[in-house]
Amino acid sequence: MLSAREGVGDMADERVRAHLIAGGFPAGQTAGHDHDYARLRILEQLKERENVHTTVTNDYDDIEKWLPDCKVLITYVAGPVAQEEQHTVLRQWVEAGGRWLALHGSSGGKAARRPDSPQREMVKMDYHNTLGGFFIHHPPIRKFQVELVDRQHPLTQGLPDMFETIDEPYMVEIQAPDETAVLLTADWGIVPPSETGFYYEADTAVLPGTSKRAIAFERTLSQGAVAYTTLGHCHTPLTNSQRSVHESVSADHKPPLHLLGSWETEGFRTLLRNGVSWGLGEI
Repeated sequence: MLSAREGVGDMADERVRAHLIAGGFPAGQTAGHDHDYARLRILEQLKERENVHTTVTNDYDDIEKWLPDCKVLITYVAGPVAQEEQHTVLRQWVEAGGRWLALHGSSGGKAARRPDSPQREMVKMDYHNTLGGFFIHHPPIRKFQVELVDRQHPLTQGLPDMFETIDEPYMVEIQAPDETAVLLTADWGIVPPSETGFYYEADTAVLPGTSKRAIAFERTLSQGAVAYTTLGHCHTPLTNSQRSVHESVSADHKPPLHLLGSWETEGFRTLLRNGVSWGLGEI
């Protein structure tokens, strides 16, 4: 199999820039994730290309400084979200031909406290329409099967028909179904609302007529596109915020001190490699 450097051909003569946003909210906080690990793994993929220069920030602040002349935007965040002015810049950049590779918590954002309730509810923003997905909730970390849906798409090249992973089972509502190609799915059943976790009225993240949900998709937007996957949770003892996990991970429901989850699977690693190549226009 060709490495990224061997596969770019004449593109190696053209210097391009990638921008990576990786961090939690508030700024400098981990928000339950090992951003250092994720940031390093993503930068390693980009470093394989001698022609790619990467800039890095914690959030979407001053995004207008970084997106011009940027080939691909990659985000791995837990809390940061593009506010109104930032979103306008982001949307226009994608529509003009930019490619945005969004991972894991990129579908989240603000959560508002409900009146007379200990629960919070995720706030849907214009940002989520551009991304193509809106996070509503996730049950405890669990083991589940990821199923390949579209074998012909560049983002799924080399992926097996199915692979097992341990991850946060994100419930992400598709925002632009007519412009969205679902690439990977999983099925752990419809999840009814409960008094723990985020508030939601119904499990609107399942695909129509099924109990499956999107794990990865591509959302086209004018001349550009967004590729998103729910996968990618990782934590260390100092960054973990999980109180319990599903019995498929631990019989006593105690969270592992260290968890790399999907990052240790060949399926996710292949998806990430393809995503970087897709973003840079190599495939």
